[in-house]
Amino acid sequence: MIRIRPAPLLATTATGSAICMSALAGWQRGGTVSERIVWVAIGVVLVVSAHLLPALIRSAPVTVRLMGIVLWGACMITACYGHGYFFAFAQRHAGEARASAIVNRVTAPARPLAPVMEERASVARELALAKAQRCSRNCRWLEVRRVALTTKLDALESDAEDIRRQDAESDRAASQRDTLLADPVTARLAALLGIGTARVDLLSGLGYAAVLEGVACLLWSLALRPPSLVLAPVIHASTLAPLPAETAKVQPTVTPVTQSRGATPRSHAAPDVPLTPSADTVRADDDVIRLAQAIAAGHVRPTVASIRSYLGCSQARASALRKLVIQSL
Repeated sequence: MIRIRPAPLLATTATGSAICMSALAGWQRGGTVSERIVWVAIGVVLVVSAHLLPALIRSAPVTVRLMGIVLWGACMITACYGHGYFFAFAQRHAGEARASAIVNRVTAPARPLAPVMEERASVARELALAKAQRCSRNCRWLEVRRVALTTKLDALESDAEDIRRQDAESDRAASQRDTLLADPVTARLAALLGIGTARVDLLSGLGYAAVLEGVACLLWSLALRPPSLVLAPVIHASTLAPLPAETAKVQPTVTPVTQSRGATPRSHAAPDVPLTPSADTVRADDDVIRLAQAIAAGHVRPTVASIRSYLGCSQARASALRKLVIQSL
C-alpha cells in the first residue's frame, strides 16, 4: 500500500501553481516567441529557487547560509512581482469578459446629436419666418410651407429625443461596464477604505503571491527535512531491554562458594565464572544496530511488519527489537 505524505504533495502543488502563474506572466510580458520563452524560463528559475533555497541551505556553512538568505529574499521579491503581474492581467481579462455582454447590447446612434440640433434650429427659424410672413396673393402655398416646416421640426425633435435616449443608454452601459471591470469584492473594499480599486487589486495580488510563496517555502522545508532518527555509534548492552521469553536464554546462575578462614578449597569446586553476555544477547545487539542503521537510512520503517519483512523473524522478536531500537535512541 502506497503511503501518501501530505507535505511533499502540498509542496509540489504549491510550486506547480506558482510556476504556472510565472509562466503565464512571462508569456504576456514578451513580444516575440524567443523573448517569451526567456521570460518563462527566468520566472520558473526564480520560483523554484525561492521555494527550495531555505531547505537546501539549512545544513550549509554560515557564509553560504547568509548568501542564500539574501538571494532567497531577492527571489521572493521578483517572484511576487511576477505573480502580481499575472493577477493584474487575470483581473483585467475577467472584467472585460464580464463587461462585454453589456457593451454588445448598446447600439450606436445613426448620427450625432449636434447636427440634428443645428438642423432643427434652422427649420425652427424658417418656420418662424413663414408664420410671420403675411399672405398677399398665394396663401395656400404659404400654408403648405408652414405645415411642411412644422412636420420637419417635429421629425427632427423626435430624432433628437431618440439620440438623447441612446446617449443616456450608452452612458448607463459605460457606467455599468466600469463597475463590472472591477471585482465586486475589490470595489466594495476600495469604497470602504476610500482608495482606488487599482491599488486594492495590486495589494491583493501581492498578498496572494506572498502567501503562496511562504506556504511553498514552509512545505518544502518540512518535506526535505533530515530524518529525525540519529544513531549513536555504539549501543551498549546495558541500555538494552530483555528479550521476550521465546528468544531470551536463561543464564546459568553462579553461586559463590563461602569459605571459612583457613579452609582449603575443594578440588572439585567450580571457579568463579565472569558474567559475560551470551551469544543470543550479542546477536540481539547486532540486530538492533543493523536495524537502527537501516531505519536511519530509510530502508526500513519503524513498524513491526517492516522489521519482520527485513529480518525475517517472528512478530514477537520484531516487536522486541522495535522497542530496543526506540529505547536506544
